[in-house]
Order: sequence, then C-alpha cells, then structure tokens
Amino acid sequence: MGYRIALVGNPNTGKTTLFNRLSGARAKTSNFPGTTTAARIGRTTLTNGAAPVEAEVVDLPGLYRLGLSTPESTICREVLAGTGLYRKPDAVVVVVDACNLTRNLVLVGELLAFDEPVVVALNMVDLAQRRGLTLDAAALSQEIGCPVVSIVARRGEAVDRLTAVVAEVLKGGGSHTPIGLDSDQALEAWADKAVAASVTGVGSGGDSLTQRLDEAFTHPILGILVFAGVMGGMFWTLFALAQLPMDLIEAVFAQLGAWVNTTLPDGAIRDLAADGIIGGIAGTAVFLPQICLLFFLISLLEDTGYLARAAFVMDRLLCKFGLPGHAFVPLLSSHACALPGIMSARLIPDRRDRLATILVAPLMSCSARLPVYVFLTSMLFVGQPLYAAVAFAGCYLLGAISALVSAAVLRRTLVKGTARPMVLELPSYKVPSFTNALISARDQGFAFLKTAGTIIMAISVVMWWLSAYPKADAAPAATVLQQRAAATTDRTAAQELLDDADTVQARAQQQQSFAGRLGRLAQPAFAPLGYDWQLTVGVLTSFLAREVFVSTMSVLLGGTDDPDLADTGVIARIRGARRDDGSLLFTPATSASALVFFVLAMQCTSTLAVTKQETGSFKWAGVQLVYMSALAYVAALITYQGLRAAGIS
Repeated sequence: MGYRIALVGNPNTGKTTLFNRLSGARAKTSNFPGTTTAARIGRTTLTNGAAPVEAEVVDLPGLYRLGLSTPESTICREVLAGTGLYRKPDAVVVVVDACNLTRNLVLVGELLAFDEPVVVALNMVDLAQRRGLTLDAAALSQEIGCPVVSIVARRGEAVDRLTAVVAEVLKGGGSHTPIGLDSDQALEAWADKAVAASVTGVGSGGDSLTQRLDEAFTHPILGILVFAGVMGGMFWTLFALAQLPMDLIEAVFAQLGAWVNTTLPDGAIRDLAADGIIGGIAGTAVFLPQICLLFFLISLLEDTGYLARAAFVMDRLLCKFGLPGHAFVPLLSSHACALPGIMSARLIPDRRDRLATILVAPLMSCSARLPVYVFLTSMLFVGQPLYAAVAFAGCYLLGAISALVSAAVLRRTLVKGTARPMVLELPSYKVPSFTNALISARDQGFAFLKTAGTIIMAISVVMWWLSAYPKADAAPAATVLQQRAAATTDRTAAQELLDDADTVQARAQQQQSFAGRLGRLAQPAFAPLGYDWQLTVGVLTSFLAREVFVSTMSVLLGGTDDPDLADTGVIARIRGARRDDGSLLFTPATSASALVFFVLAMQCTSTLAVTKQETGSFKWAGVQLVYMSALAYVAALITYQGLRAAGIS
C-alpha cells in the first residue's frame, strides 16, 4: 500500500502551502469517513540519495491542541491512533510557525506522545529572522528528541532537505522516545525550555508596522470601516470579473442548446436534451465563476493574515445573535450566491456554530434574487424609480435582519447553545500564495459541480416534464396570430406575429400541463397571500431556482388572447395581467406580498443540495426548507392582509 505521511499543524502555519509543494497537482479532496470535514490527499516523491520513496500525504485539519473536543482534534487523534476506518500513518510531519514557536511546540509535545516517527518542519524562518530571532534547528532537535528542518514553504526553500529527512525516517533511520507529559502545565514548561535552548533574540525585533496594522484592523470603529472597504472591494471584484465568464458559459450552453434543436428531429427527445438536460446543467454551471473567484479571493485574504483580524472585529456583533465571528465570510459570501457562502462555512471550527451559519446563510439576498426584485419592484412602483430603489435596498436589509434574528432563535431551539468564543492567535502578515489560491479555487469548483450539478440536473428534467406534459391543443388565439402572419407580406411583422403565437401557445401549454394543474390545486393555500393560480405556478416552479419565476411569469402572462394587443411590450402585458375574474393580478398588495415572500423563502434546490452535503444529512436541508418557507409565508401573509386592512389593495 506504500507509505502514508500525516501533515499536522496549527492554523496559519503554512501547512497547506507545504502540502501543495509536496503533492502539486497529484491531489484530491474528499471527506474523512463518517464526517463532513474535508481532507486533501496527495502523492509525493521523497528524495533520499539514489533511492526515491513514493508516499501518500494526508493534509489533516489545522488544530491548536489534540486534546480539544473539536471535530478537527477528534479526527486527528483517530487518524494518529489508526482507529475505526482510518489507516495509521507511518510518519508525522508537524509544521511549526517559527514566529510563534512556544505555542506550536505544545502541539509537538502532544504528537510525541504517539509512537509514530515525528519530523518538525520549522516554517517561516525568514519572517522570524526579520523580527530579530535566531533559531538553531540542531539545538531544537536535540532538545525535543526528533528531527527538525528549517524551511520556507512559500518559496520552496529547503523542502527537498525535509523530504530527504522524512524518507530516512520512513526507512527506519529515525525515531523518538515519547516524552510522557500529560498535563497542559508540563507541556508549556517543556516548550519554554526548548525555546530557551534554541532561540536567541527573543523580544529584540518588535515589528512596529505589525502592531500599527493590528491596532487599525482590530479597532472597534476603524476596524469595521476597513472591513467594509475590504469586503466591498472583494464583492465588487467578484461581480465585475465573474460576469464575463458567466456570460460566456451562458452563451456556450445557448449555442449547444441551439445546436441540439437544429440537429435532432422534432420531438420529446430533442426537448428533453435542450430544455431539460442542457438547461439544467447550464443553470448550475453558470455560478461556477463566482464560486471559484470567491474562494480564490478568500484564500488570498486568509494567507495575508487579514481574515483573522476581520473575524476578531465581527465576533463582537455576531456573538449577540448566537453566531461566531467566523460566520461573517459565509454570510457576506451569500450575497453573491448562497452556495459558496455555505461551503465557506467550513472555516468555522465548532460544528453547532457552523450548522447555525449554514441554516441562515440563504436568507442573505443573493444575486439570483436580483431579477425577481427588479421584476416585482417594477410592478409595485410604476414610474417611481426612487421608491423602487428604496424597496430594492429594503430587500437586502430585510434578509440580513431575518438571518440574524433566525440565528438567535435557532441557537435557543434546534441548535441550542451560545456562540463559541474564538480561540485565535493573530497570525503573521505574509505575502499570499497565488498557487494556494488557484488550487483552492479549483478544488471548490470541482466540489460544487460534484455536489450540486447532478441533483440540479435531475430536478430540471423533472420540472421540464411537468411543464411539457400533457401536450395542449392548439390555442385559438395562437391560430389567429399564425393566420395573420401567413397573410402579411412584411417578413419582420410576420416573424413578430409568429413569436407572439408561440408565446400564447406556451401559455396555453403551461395552463394545461401538470405544473399548471398543480398550480390550480395549490392555489387555495396561496390565496391568503393574494396569489391566483398563475402566480402560484410561478412560486412553485421557482423552487427549482428563484430566477425561474421571471421566465415563468413571462410565459404565463406575456401572451394575450386579444390579437390587437399582441404588439405591446411583455412587461406592459404582465403589468396588465388579469385574474380569471377579470381583476388586476399585480396589485400593490399582491406585489409587496410576493416581494417579501421571495426575500425570505428557500427557493433554490442547489442550496438545499449543498446544505445536505455540508451537514451530512437530509434532515438539516429539510429544516432549512421548512422554516424558511414558513417564515416567508407568514411574513407575506402579514404584508398582504396588513396592506388590505390599511386600504391599499
């Protein structure tokens, strides 16, 4: 089976950077058995003279102590002991931050209690030297009783020497005697003694720039302003740079769908391939640039050391609502898309804190809601752009407040407990690794496609079938439009009439399809919110994806039975849409009710799929769907009935 090496270390010690140096592209990401904690596993070649050694490297989660009750510590203990489904490693490489040696050596002392050979990779010695510290690796090795190699993982310095030492250890050339220290006090006294014997210049190289930056980044007021600027810049970059590849992806799938439509013969197979399969994949893949770019930027921020400072600042606010400071990245990321927001909750150490964050993240208004907000505010405030803009901004505020309040309720009910205080030592400021950021973006992109893509495609196929069958008879209004098109000699006018005929026929198809029948069946439940069967169909189909609502309304309401009105704009036709009784559909009360509903409702199957993946259970995805749907229904009900009671219908 070959050798297996466990890579262990505190957070922010450069462990993942070393892993990437060792394994390069020969790595894969998977979950530890029975958990949702991700592990990266790679292959590496350890050079030792003329006899290279092939080995498997496992990048274990970053942790401060083995004895803690966190998932990361539990996994590391089980891996090192070889219990259950875990294979025991043949050697342990512990990555140590040379600038914080005492704290790091406490973990080394715990690892030396196991019988696996241990090699210490003393990383970031260049930063330590700039701070006026002189480290003697040989003296430290003699003091702690295991090999110590000084490296700079970011630049790859001395990594080959480290691999040679590890290869020698694997071949039986190195061992250690367990130190037998089982108390925190004994480990700290031992670490202090090792540092005193191997480090000189302690305290002689204070970094005034670091101190000034920390004072600014962690200040209660200035820190929040800096944080707002950094996050604003990150999300501006996200929207600005992701738009082009998103447009390209949409264009590629549009061309692919057009090719299928022109290549395959007319029939159910062509419709399934073009609208069901290709449309389903396109609806998932279009978010890939945002996800990859977001994790690329987060990785850069984490590498610089700023992310820890931002978490420290936001911890004060979020803890009041039962969320940890670490939750700020997932919540802000969810404004772009809930999918990367939920996936980035992996940064949160405590499982209950992580779960609470995942459950409320979709309440933050994502980019997929934007077309719905634009659509409904245009229905609500015709010719009043200022009021429409205020309502638009209010949607974001309502979502954010709802997320915080929901988190406070969840921490007192389903996910009981208070937010775990952050155990955080501010890392050193470093130049970020673009290689690490690219690898992180690649891994998260593949994870997204794997976990969300297949489920979304399957649901898209089901929704296509519900909308496509049974086939409707030719609509009389569509036949009239087709006859007018055949009678005119103006090709442009004829094509417009044919397009209108297709729209009218599509509306008839929606009415008579299984989805249309389902809308009529479910309409009584949505009647208290002011919705007729047409609006109910839009709401139900939007559970596939929020933005589907706009296209559904365009199909259902964009046509008209009156040929004389066929030349009016689609938005105007939708605004003038009528119920079966002839009354106006999009009244102010109904539009406001629908707007509130879409701010709060869980209407994204891919989000539910990722929630299931990240929590490891359908249970929490179900909880998310039920509580958000109930919240949206009650809030929309209060909005509609309240406005009607106030005389605004």
